[in-house]
Parts: sequence; structure tokens; C-alpha cells
Amino acid sequence: MIRKIRVFLDMIKFEHTIFALPFAYVGAILGAVTEEARLPTWAECGWILLAMVGARSAAMGLNRLIDKAIDARNPRTASRALPAGKLKSAEVVVFVIISLLLLFWAAFQLDPLAVKLLPVAVFMLVFYSYTKRFTWLCHLILGLTIGLAPLGGWVAVSGAVSLPAMVLYLSVALWTAGFDVIYACQDVDFDRREGLYSIPARFGIARGLMLARLFHLLTASGFVVLMALTELSWWYLAGTALACGILVHEHRLVRPHDLSRLDAAFFTMNGILSMVVFFFTFIDLVVARAWQA
Repeated sequence: MIRKIRVFLDMIKFEHTIFALPFAYVGAILGAVTEEARLPTWAECGWILLAMVGARSAAMGLNRLIDKAIDARNPRTASRALPAGKLKSAEVVVFVIISLLLLFWAAFQLDPLAVKLLPVAVFMLVFYSYTKRFTWLCHLILGLTIGLAPLGGWVAVSGAVSLPAMVLYLSVALWTAGFDVIYACQDVDFDRREGLYSIPARFGIARGLMLARLFHLLTASGFVVLMALTELSWWYLAGTALACGILVHEHRLVRPHDLSRLDAAFFTMNGILSMVVFFFTFIDLVVARAWQA
């Protein structure tokens, strides 16, 4: 049983939840402060955590099911649980159903608007896995899907979708699209051979990395605009400056003819960035305000 659980956790890359979960809490804190002049309750934070685990687990399980045949033909992914025969498709289907039930259960404990938006979230979770079959905009669609984490956190505690919420949503979406373009650079040859779509496969690695930089420049701009639209102060600005430095370093790790440090750029840098933005937002709106009070 323990071995099977480990296989499931490896299949969904559970440790990568750190990419989106901190932003879900950024959305929750900002949403509660901006819309209702309060902080999220511990109960809301707990239900958001469960919703995030359910949503991401379902999304990754669906992605592995949908891409099973493609993964089997790609040397980089052939060792994944499904193509390698470590898990059966039926087992993953059950896992996805349980994950979706967890998402629905958690959403029903939060603001009613979160429940009303569930069909949109579930559609995006399923749809984005198919997009690389017909459009190189797949990275942006993935971004719009992952960006639902902070938007969902905002809605879960406030029941509102305001301009600041959309700025945060689009900023995280563009951040995700940017690092997904970087990640796709390692599969350019395979994608072209299989007729799959991605920005690097369509425009080449060099231009793909340029577009990833553009996406991340827009991300940084969005973070700054967010400060102007909310009660965030210089603590958050310091975190944003640090996050921008992380983005610059991320792009310095990857070159068109040298992808040897791609894992560090994709996994390490982005995990650190999301934690940095959350940490400084928390300091700004929770800790610093408590001191002032």
C-alpha cells in the first residue's frame, strides 16, 4: 500500500503543489482584506488547502490518463507510472474521481460563488490536457488553468471577482505560461515528430525563450499593478523585487543551446518564487499590521 501511494504521489508530482498553493493563499489573504477588511479564518484556509489538493490531483491524474499514449512514445516520459505499467488506467480513474469529490466537498464549505464557478474550473482541468494537440497557445491555457488557484482563493473567502482579483489571476497565468514554455524546450524534437503543438516547436527554442521572458515581464508588471490596486505596502514591494530577481536568474539558467540547467530553472526557481510572494504578502497584510495595531 505504501509503495502504491508513493507511485500515485510520483505520478501527480505532489511536491509541485508548492507552485500554486502559495498563490491560492495570496489570493485568499488579499481577497479577504480587499473585499471584506478581514483575514481568512483558519477553517477557510483548511478548506482551501483541501480544494487545492483535490483540484491539482485531479488535473494531474487526468493529464496522465489523456497523455498515456504520447508519454509512452516519448523517451523522457516513458518511465511514468501509466506507460511503464506501474498503475492501471482504472486505478487512475478512481483516483481522479476521489480527487474531484474532495474538490467539490471543500468548495461547498466555502463561499457559494466558489461552487457556481466549479464547472468552469473542472472544464479547464480537463480541457488544457488536449490543447497541445491543436494549438501552440497551450501554455497560456495551462496558465489560465493554474491561475484559478489564486482566483479561487480570492472568491472562496470574499465571494467577489474584482479588478485586483483579475490582475492577480492574469499575473499568475502569465508566470505559469512562461515557465511552461521553458519546460517545453526539452521536447521540441519529439513534439515536431509527433505533430504536437508548443511555442518552442512552432517558433524555435530561441524565440520561445524570448516569449517566455515577455510573459514573465508582464507577470512582474502585474504584481506591481496589484500593489497599486490594493492595500499592499513596501513589504510586498520588497517581495516583488526579490521575485523579479528570481525570474531574471531563472532565464539566465537556460540558453537556446544549453538546457542542462532546465530542471533548476523550472522546479527550483518557480517553487521559491511562489513562496517568496506568499511570504512577503503574509508579512505585509498579517504580521506588519498586527505590529502596527
